[in-house]
Amino acid sequence: MARQPSGPEDRAAPPEPAEPLAAPTGAPVLLLHGLMGHAGHWASAAGLLTGGHRTIALDQRGHGASEKPPGGPFTREAYVADAAAVVERLGLGPVTLVGHSMGALTAWQLAAERPDLVRALVICDMRASALGAASQRAWQDWFRGWPAPFPSLDAVHRWFGADDPWVETPNPARGAFFAEVMTERADGWHPVFDPAQMLTSRETWVHDAHWDSLAQVRCPTLVVRGLDGELGRAEAQEMVRVLPHGAYAEIPDAGHLLHYTHPEAWAEAVGPFLAGVLTP
Repeated sequence: MARQPSGPEDRAAPPEPAEPLAAPTGAPVLLLHGLMGHAGHWASAAGLLTGGHRTIALDQRGHGASEKPPGGPFTREAYVADAAAVVERLGLGPVTLVGHSMGALTAWQLAAERPDLVRALVICDMRASALGAASQRAWQDWFRGWPAPFPSLDAVHRWFGADDPWVETPNPARGAFFAEVMTERADGWHPVFDPAQMLTSRETWVHDAHWDSLAQVRCPTLVVRGLDGELGRAEAQEMVRVLPHGAYAEIPDAGHLLHYTHPEAWAEAVGPFLAGVLTP
């Protein structure tokens, strides 16, 4: 699922797209994962979509098999420029963007800045409000608390699925999610991403709100949330109100990783929207 890294002479180049998750026919859909995710996290959900969409996933910079340039940048502008470059390089525009969490913010910022490239948009469990500095401090503490390197993938599953203090009840799917973004080294299993780069990447929605860019999105947009996710119902509905052509859906029993943990329900929520906006 992940792209091949570019050469050392091109370490700050935009990430390459992954192989299509479905047959390369029909209207194009570009999938953007969230923070710490990778392109393959979309596989089950995207595979359930009907309508013959050409679904393409992207390992964004700092994630998956894409480059992790030590000097970055890991700014909002860089992530948006990468997504725009992929759309233009593959001739996908106007494309439907489907983003989760950080990827959703990238998607709606691209839709606001380059409406010529975007036909429709799906925002999955991402807030428009700033999270606040306390959130960043909590994440710093969380990363420092990881018992990495992990001795085995089973240990990864156990930590993120049950032992992590952030887990209120055992969550095997969370353990599986993080096991997919680990790589084995001589001393054990490490994340494929640099936690410091992840903290840098999230700074722009910790300290900044993004209501203004959301209001500039002119294409049809679906805001979908997990009932137990990070995007509250009141804020989600306010996002729909701000959007000129917004719609709303929620997935019962799902949390933040709604497309990963509940792919069937996610496809049922997103599929009709895609069918409506992509039907000639």
